[in-house]
Parts: sequence; C-alpha cells; structure tokens
Amino acid sequence: MNIAIISLGCPKNQVDADVFCHALIKAGHQTVADPEQADIIIVNTCGFIESAKTDSIDTILDMAQYKTAGSCKLLVVTGCLSQRYGDELARELPEVDVFNGVKNYPALAERLAEICGVEPAPESANAAACCGIPKRLLTTPSYRAYLRIADGCDNRCTYCAIPLIRGGRVSTPMETLLAEAEQLAESGVTELTVIAQDTSAYGIDLYKKYALPDLLKQLCKIDGIKWIRLLYCYPERMTDELIETIKTEDKVLNYIDIPIQHCNKEILRNMYRGGDEQSLRELFAKLRREIPGVVLRTTLITGFPGETEEQFSELAEFVNDIKFERLGCFAYSAEEDTPAAEMPDQVDEGERQRRADIITSEQEIRMGEYYAGMVGNTYEVVCEGFDRYSDMYFGRSMHFAPEIDGMIYFTSAKDKGSLTIGDFVNVKITDVLENNLLGERV
Repeated sequence: MNIAIISLGCPKNQVDADVFCHALIKAGHQTVADPEQADIIIVNTCGFIESAKTDSIDTILDMAQYKTAGSCKLLVVTGCLSQRYGDELARELPEVDVFNGVKNYPALAERLAEICGVEPAPESANAAACCGIPKRLLTTPSYRAYLRIADGCDNRCTYCAIPLIRGGRVSTPMETLLAEAEQLAESGVTELTVIAQDTSAYGIDLYKKYALPDLLKQLCKIDGIKWIRLLYCYPERMTDELIETIKTEDKVLNYIDIPIQHCNKEILRNMYRGGDEQSLRELFAKLRREIPGVVLRTTLITGFPGETEEQFSELAEFVNDIKFERLGCFAYSAEEDTPAAEMPDQVDEGERQRRADIITSEQEIRMGEYYAGMVGNTYEVVCEGFDRYSDMYFGRSMHFAPEIDGMIYFTSAKDKGSLTIGDFVNVKITDVLENNLLGERV
C-alpha cells in the first residue's frame, strides 16, 4: 500500500520516523509524498508543549479529510501525543483508525498488516534493527542524518513531560552507534547531528561516566563523515574534556546548543536545573575563550511560575550581555502531571508571551548585528538545493543547524560548474536578507 508519513516535532521524533518507515518498506509498502495518493496516512506527533499538541491535532484533522477527498483507508497516529493521550484521543478523534505510542514502533508494520488483512513480509518483524543497529530510511536529505545516542531522560525538570512519555534515559551502546554511523557514511551521509534529550549525559547509565567525548573521538575516525554537530548539551555537564574534544577534533563543529532555560538561581532551582547566573557567565566566557569563533545556541523559558518582573529583567540583561549567536525563547507552557503545573504564583498567559516576545525582539537585533559581522568573510557551505525563483543556490555553513537556523543563498559562476545537493563549496558573504545571508561562490 501507499503510505504518506507526516512527522512533527523534534529531530528525535524524526529518527523514530526513519526507523518505522524502513520497517514499513520491508513489509511491502511504499511511501508517497502526497497524502491524497496514500492508502495509509501516518501522523507522527509531538506532545511536548501546548502549541505542539495543538499543531499535532490540527494536522490529524487535516489528514482526516483525505479519507473522503483522497484514497486514504487508514489514518494512523503515532508518537509522543499518542503515547501520552492515546485513550483520550481515541474517544475524541473517531476519524483515527490506529493509535500507536512510541513504545510500540517495532510492531507497527505487523499491526497494519493485520488490520489490512494481509500477511506481513517475512522480514518485517525484525526490520527495525539488525544486530542492535536500527535500520532507517532517511527522511532527511541524503547527505545528512541525525544520530540519536540516547532516548528518554533522567533530569526530571519540573516543567517537562518527556520522562512521562519516553521514560528514563537509555543510552545506546557505543559500538552500536559507531556501526550505525558507519552505515550512514557508506550511504553518502557527510553531516551527523548528534542528538538526545541530554546529549551531554550520554553513557552515564552504561559506563558510569559521561562518555560523549569518547564517542565523538570515535565518530571522527569514520571515513566520509565531514561535519559532526552537537545539540542539547546541559551546562553543568560541559566538562573540560568535552570542551577540549570540541576544540581539537576538526570534524566536530564549533556550534554548541546549550539550553539553559533561565539564569536566575531561584527560578533554576524551581525548575530542578543546576547552576546560577555567575556559573553560566563563567561557562560561556570559557567557551568563547577556549573555542574561538564558537557559535552558542540556547533556549529560554519566560513566565515560569513565580517569575517576577525583576527576575525576568535579570534574564533579559543576561541575554544581552552574553550575545548568543542563536536563541529560541518560549513562553512557559503548563503541562499536566508535571510539578511546575501545580506550583503557586502561575504567571498570566499573556504576560508569559509578552516576556517571550521581548526576548525574541531583542535577539533579532543581535542577529542582525551578528550577520552584519559575517559580511565580507568566506565560509565553507554545504549546498542544499537550487532556488529557481531567485536563480541562486542555497545551503548552510557550520553556523547554521539544519531545520533550525536560516540559509545562505549564493550565486555560482557558470565556469565553476554546476552543484549537486551535498557538495561543499566556499562562499563569500556579500549581504544580509532578514534571517538569511547572501553570497557568491569563490
């Protein structure tokens, strides 16, 4: 049967989609891009915060229309929202035929075969993994992939529902990850983005130590891998060994995502996060000192329960001083069954958003300044495609994480030859266009 897969949410969700997509192909199905042509539509949902839940529900309802307007016979909902609210959703969304949580991905192909009244392919039962190595059909461009090194989380931040959905942290053995990365490299992948709920905690459950530096060093030995990018490192686990590894390993990009959420000590304590303003200032100063040209990304939460105007001002001043190259700011979302949702002094929803908008607006100014400082410089860029409307190629330097940051649009003289997706070229930046850069191939 033809299957259309719509995957929402974070890169970790994308990896899940890659794995069960491969299993479905091995079970005899084929994927299509157009939901109107699909016999089965799968919506892989996100349930992290309220806005993500709303987006997931809206997408489900949009896809349900193809049961009358298209050829869809089965509407399947998977992912975090299904895992957490499956029973409730089944009552509220009769349009959905199958709900499948994150714990049941390996059985999805067999379940669909049973519903459709066909025999599952002999390989389908074990199609999700071989010798512990997950088999994936990449839904990202062929030259890049996410490498999920652990699932779940043990941090138990008071605002976060992830442990309720995915359970505690389970690190993937290093030998399995290296074998997976080698397979990806052999298939043409040159850029790995290393992800987990907390990448910096990798290995503590298996090796009784933070083993991310060891893993990165081994990944760097794999032929074909050119870029390795780190997302979701916690500040208290940015050890000297990890910093030195980023600094000295050429393949590890000087781009670090460190979600701090806040800087005020009391707010951080109530979030069940470590550190304070002073320790964070010292960390970021150290990173800039030890890794020249480092790109620092963070995420923040405004309007956490009890956040006063003074504490918010402290955060705004902190952000202005640090001058993060990349920053995402979210208004606090009260998630049911989390400790923070039951805390006193809940901040008005409109006020939460007002504070987030202030941080975001100020960051846009800083981004303009940051981009202006890049004009005239030349950077290595991976080509991601050609925009026929602007008659320009587009791609990313190490300063741009895939699917998060902007793009570099650039021209290429005809005498330099055409480019294909995944090619690396040098581009001189000539101008700034909103959240993107303009340049020319040199």
